Amino acid sequence: MEIPSTLVEEFQRQTENRRSICVIGAGPAGLAAVKIIRDSQQFKDGLWTVTAFEARDNIGGIWLSAPPTGDPPPTPLYDSLTTNLPHPVMAYPSLPFPPGTALFPPASTVLKYMEAYAAHFELTPHIRLATPVQSATRDPTSGKWTITVRPSGASADESSSFDHLVVANGHYRVPRLPSTPGLAPWLGAKKAFHAVYYRNPADFGEARTVLVVGAGPSGQDLVTDLLASGRSVVHSATGAAHEDMREGRLKVRGQVTKYLDHSEGRVLFEDGTEESAIDCAVLATGYKVEFPFLPADVVSQALPPPVPPLPKELHNSTYHAFPLARHIFPLVNADALPASSIAFLGLPVRVAPLPLLEAQMRAVLHVFAHPESLDPTQEAIDIVARYEALRAHITTRRASPPSSNSTSQPTAPADPDDLDQPDDALQGQSDPLELAIARAWHRFDGHEQFAYRDALHAFAGHALRVPGWEIEMYDAKGVLREEWRGLERAGLADEWVRGVGEAGGEAGTEEWVALMRRLIKRAEERRPERSRL
Repeated sequence: MEIPSTLVEEFQRQTENRRSICVIGAGPAGLAAVKIIRDSQQFKDGLWTVTAFEARDNIGGIWLSAPPTGDPPPTPLYDSLTTNLPHPVMAYPSLPFPPGTALFPPASTVLKYMEAYAAHFELTPHIRLATPVQSATRDPTSGKWTITVRPSGASADESSSFDHLVVANGHYRVPRLPSTPGLAPWLGAKKAFHAVYYRNPADFGEARTVLVVGAGPSGQDLVTDLLASGRSVVHSATGAAHEDMREGRLKVRGQVTKYLDHSEGRVLFEDGTEESAIDCAVLATGYKVEFPFLPADVVSQALPPPVPPLPKELHNSTYHAFPLARHIFPLVNADALPASSIAFLGLPVRVAPLPLLEAQMRAVLHVFAHPESLDPTQEAIDIVARYEALRAHITTRRASPPSSNSTSQPTAPADPDDLDQPDDALQGQSDPLELAIARAWHRFDGHEQFAYRDALHAFAGHALRVPGWEIEMYDAKGVLREEWRGLERAGLADEWVRGVGEAGGEAGTEEWVALMRRLIKRAEERRPERSRL
């Protein structure tokens, strides 16, 4: 019996359109990837399959707690951590937090939310837990990825073949230590350690005076925890004004320029002053971008050369991956590494990450399905334009140093990062300008993240756009968090959120927006000088 040609053609079409997708990681980025793949018509038609490999024994990534063991520990999560964004801004757009959730929830609540997201969208069957990826290599002939894993308890590796790879391993694990002179003896004497090992003030034992280095969220939380424990704190923040507060229990100082005799606890700061009798130093100095499973022929572990032209191979400076179209797709030799073969999720910082991850993944699937939609010429132009804009900004900033007048008050960045050293401390590096650009590359300032998300959705043909209230509340996050903490201290927080969001859908969102506006108004009435609006 002869098979009709139309059936043969349909079989061939479906065979050509069948794709297997590997996702590395089942934290916030990996979960978003699996969810968006399941949403696709190709998945529903049985043409696309997805498998996510997670090294740990549960989902959640950074939000899954663990003791500070290992080198490094699997997460930097400390006991007092709460979100630094209100959860209506932070949440995946496809699933809100439950009604009545604390506006700035603790990590345990966020983990439950991640688990609820996985359960609601039926992601778990696609995730292999306790299965770390050992390597991901690509065969240029077949175009397929070979993913090698070592399941927990297994005596041998396993390998599988995939058409596409989504890198969603997260970048808050490998600590970045500053290159400050004199630090090594402090580390060797166990008088200094990175914040990845911090869990609570008991970690400091008998230490009464602690140096906290770093002005990002974890550095600020460390200061709060230590002061609440009755200890004294010297807080080093680059460019900060020399200031003593809380009857001398909190000393704010600038950048540490040298660690002196650790037995005396002496440290030298950028303004020439010293502090002594420091019992311990904790370094909230950020984390490295790492892809340990990718070989050198996929990504070079080096700072990329100056642009233009764009390099022909992908580079990882540990601050950024470059060059990536739209901060996602490699724009290198298409024969060796096509842009539609691999995608990197979650590299941008100073963002609301969960909404951004879903938007990125929609763009990823659009490129996987339609590789021709990514115009390499235009993407290269956009990358060069960003590079030149950052170079001009950094060069101008360096040419205009802050006043040396001791009465001047340096302005701290509106949203500081946990970084190891400022740009002007990079003069000893081989190419300080390129390193400064690398550090700034994935950092989104102002409302850049919102324009980026809208552009990704437009590119993917998706109707979702960032609502105005979300931008408003992101801008007010500092005021909201401070006021929320005041409600918690006064025992009023539960009353404020009771029943909020129960209407569900858009009506539930409107209830949360109304609550946040009430909180902003309360802050304005209590402290007009701190008003955001």
